[in-house]
Amino acid sequence: MLETLQIENVALIERAEITFGAGLNVLTGETGAGKSIIVDALSAAAGGRAARELVRSGESAASVTAEFSGVTGDGREGNVTGWLAANGIEPEEGGGLIISRRLTIDGKNTCRVNGAIVSVAQLRELGMLLIDIHGQNDGRRLLDEKTHLASLDAFGGHHDTLAEYTKAYSALRETQRALRAIIDDESERERRADTLRRQIEELEAAKITPGEAAELTERAAILGNALKISEAFEGAYTALYGREDTYGATALLRDAERSLEGAAGYSKAFDELASRARDARYAAEDIAEELRDALNKLDFYPGELDEVNERLALIARVTRKYGGGEREAAEFLDGIKKELEDIEFSDERRLKLESEREVRLAAARNAAEKLTKARRRAADKIRIRMAEELSQLAMPGVSFEVELVRGGEENELTASGAEDARFLMSANAGEAPGRISRIASGGELSRIMLSLKNVLSESDGVDVSVFDEIDAGVSGVAAQRVGEKLHELARIRQVLCVTHLPQIAAMADTHFEITKSERNGRTATHIEPLEEEGRALEISRLTGGDNITENTKKAAREQLAAAQAFKKKHSAARRA
Repeated sequence: MLETLQIENVALIERAEITFGAGLNVLTGETGAGKSIIVDALSAAAGGRAARELVRSGESAASVTAEFSGVTGDGREGNVTGWLAANGIEPEEGGGLIISRRLTIDGKNTCRVNGAIVSVAQLRELGMLLIDIHGQNDGRRLLDEKTHLASLDAFGGHHDTLAEYTKAYSALRETQRALRAIIDDESERERRADTLRRQIEELEAAKITPGEAAELTERAAILGNALKISEAFEGAYTALYGREDTYGATALLRDAERSLEGAAGYSKAFDELASRARDARYAAEDIAEELRDALNKLDFYPGELDEVNERLALIARVTRKYGGGEREAAEFLDGIKKELEDIEFSDERRLKLESEREVRLAAARNAAEKLTKARRRAADKIRIRMAEELSQLAMPGVSFEVELVRGGEENELTASGAEDARFLMSANAGEAPGRISRIASGGELSRIMLSLKNVLSESDGVDVSVFDEIDAGVSGVAAQRVGEKLHELARIRQVLCVTHLPQIAAMADTHFEITKSERNGRTATHIEPLEEEGRALEISRLTGGDNITENTKKAAREQLAAAQAFKKKHSAARRA
């Protein structure tokens, strides 16, 4: 239930706090006083569209805060508690909920739920679970046949059946898309296969291995300077081992070692020097052996350097073409081999997909048939319920039908099932039903919409319904019946209604008067709850305008008394 609505700097409303009651809340006032502004403010708080023009002239920002009670449930997905849990927001103690929205003149929004900042999209998602707002043009939306199937499904409550079909249809579409890609792209796939084969042939012929370019670059550097390297190695080797006519470093180190060993015979203190000389000799011999091995490896044949450079050029060209490096080229080769394999086995895959399509088509048709049966049951039920509702709204001769229309082709399936739905009506007994857009008058349209909303409300789970001038085109007895129907709806949920009709205002459980005045050169809207005498005066105004007399006030009091008697009688009948 909506407990309070705080409005600040919204259009003509400078500041207001409205405390709503249970049941039917009615807002009345002169045209242009600002009744619909309250609906706009509530819509903004629920995540609806809020243009910057909503900000009161001369102010930098507008804000709306709505406080609800008793809206949290068992935590299931799809209700308020489930939404709070899914969005990581803590619920208020006692099942309360506070939502707010601040809109600045430059169009920036700040939205909060229980103090936590949320996006406008999140606020809109939550708002749909809290409030159902029917604006002045909603009756016309009933003419949009694109919405009829969704309304029928919502009324039928066959969510699991619809979900089963949606899943089966999505699987079918996935297979159909894959199959169509194979069939429609036959020539392109062949051209692609030729390209892949040439690329694979080139990469496999190159036989590039990771690290090969580095090894070849080093080899090229050695081959290009082989003579200088050979001379340096030979000089170093000679210095270590000597020539026939000279001693090398190893021989001299051996002499040093022997001399120190001789000295060690006189004192153990010289053992370490002899050992170090021995280690130096071993190190020199090791270096000499490595130099000899390196000289042996310097052997090359004529033209080897040219071959190495040609190989490096090939590696550079191929890797630049297919990835920028040896490893990337190898990965590219693996990838195009897999792609070619997929293309070459497309016929086999096509047969598999065709078989899979038949299986999934059968599953989708089976799910569609279940959905069709569920919709037929819902259509029969809604027809009966609408007949009851319309008869209570002074439309006994009007009949309401739901037509299920199959697709153009036999067994054609769409994302919504095997059929579409269309609401039909007959304005007079004995006449064949036709499309609402071609038959209903403005007043009939308002009452049909109210009846449909009343029927659909049985399954939508929303606790607050808002009607902005639902009485368009309605008067007399029909207006009385609309008021009674709103009262009936208000027994199961909270209802807020903007109206100009005294018949509806008289049925209110809580009545607000909306007035407009000028103060300090500014126009402002005021909202006042009315007591019994105030209600009588307001209903007199709704009936006779400014010409309020004792007779009009007496008639208003009688109308209020009659409304009260009706409500008591209706409540007693419901208890019985």
